[in-house]
Amino acid sequence: MGRYRYLANNMILFSVSNFVSKILVFLLVPFYTNVLSTSDYGTADVMQTTLLLLVPALTVNMGEAALRFGIDNADKRGLIFRIGMKYTLRASLVVLLAGTAAVFFMPPVLVILFILLFFTNSVYEFLILFLQGCELVRIVVIGSVFSTLVLICSNLVFLLVVKLGLFGYLISQMLAFSAASGIMLGLCAKFHGEVLSADRSGTFSGSDPLSERKGLEKELLSYGKPMILYSTGAFINNAADRYFVSIMCGLSVNGLYGVAYKIPSVLTVFQRIFAQAWQMSASKSLTQEEKDGSLKEDFYSDMYRLYFTFMVLGCAFLILMVRPLAAFMFRKEFFEAWRFVPPLLISVVFGAMTGFLGSICLAFKDSGAMGIATGIGALVNVLLNILLIPSFSAMGAAAATAVSYFIMFIGAFYFVSRHVKLYTDHKRNIPAILLLTAEAVIMIRRA
Repeated sequence: MGRYRYLANNMILFSVSNFVSKILVFLLVPFYTNVLSTSDYGTADVMQTTLLLLVPALTVNMGEAALRFGIDNADKRGLIFRIGMKYTLRASLVVLLAGTAAVFFMPPVLVILFILLFFTNSVYEFLILFLQGCELVRIVVIGSVFSTLVLICSNLVFLLVVKLGLFGYLISQMLAFSAASGIMLGLCAKFHGEVLSADRSGTFSGSDPLSERKGLEKELLSYGKPMILYSTGAFINNAADRYFVSIMCGLSVNGLYGVAYKIPSVLTVFQRIFAQAWQMSASKSLTQEEKDGSLKEDFYSDMYRLYFTFMVLGCAFLILMVRPLAAFMFRKEFFEAWRFVPPLLISVVFGAMTGFLGSICLAFKDSGAMGIATGIGALVNVLLNILLIPSFSAMGAAAATAVSYFIMFIGAFYFVSRHVKLYTDHKRNIPAILLLTAEAVIMIRRA
């Protein structure tokens, strides 16, 4: 199968998953903002944001390692699964022990819910990435859609009927992750059992040769450990602003700021569709190129130009439509959140392009380079949040996020150039970025 066709096929499958899942969740935002207070929504947002840091860091990015090495090593996928699950369960034990101590300082119910949320989310995220590495995208799609359906049904029950508020919202998340993990494991065991239990010969083996297992585990760790800086930097760029807003402005303002992210999530749907398919394509393409002894730079350059154009046009359209969208989505006092949306949309563009470039680095197994790029962006993010939030409140946090993503994008472009020469038109790209910035400023100032 040609590389363009392989990318297109996976994009179609991920489109089904993401459109069904993200659009339905997107439509739930008016429901959430109607039944939850800004404080409850802010608390839930902080808990979910914390998962973005802890899951990849404590699991040593085993999911990302499973994706990359699963594509290269079809005969070792059973080993990869067992090693990855070991680190996932070990991370859950660490959170359980930490949570036992935390109950003396925090509400016990929230601590228990967070521990369960971490366990269910970490297993779900590992399975999603592992199955992508096994090229079982259809099972990933089924799991994602099933997760969304469970989330919607349980939300209606726990928030509308039982009226559990914040607790019902969090319980719904756990049920969705658990149900999706169960269905994916069940389908994989029934139709692709060799993926979970195969040795080199493709037959079931209760125990693997120790040297082979240790060697593969070392490779996975060598790939995953440098990505801790990458995932931590990405987390800071994604989430540090919410912590700073919570601490410096209060949970109610963070509730507004958190809901402002829901409009950029429309663009994130398209970004995620491409990113999931591209990560697989970049790794598979490089594996084939290494066998052939030739690097196809035109493929990477074509994809870069198309992706950049699409993201810029999508961002420009959403900035133009931000107030009508906010009027539809945000209820009561949440409407004021629209002001934070334009800079957050611009940050999505830079984040998407950084992710595109990062997938190329990761295909070359250069996870350390992306760690440096994201680390620099994270440092800029923290400094700008400290400087801007006291004067500009949550708007300062939104601006800090956009600037830090831009810095990260520049760093990623530099590191990718060491592996692949991308043929880009900077005379078009730079004015496009300036026009987006001008549009955002004009939209905010006209309010």
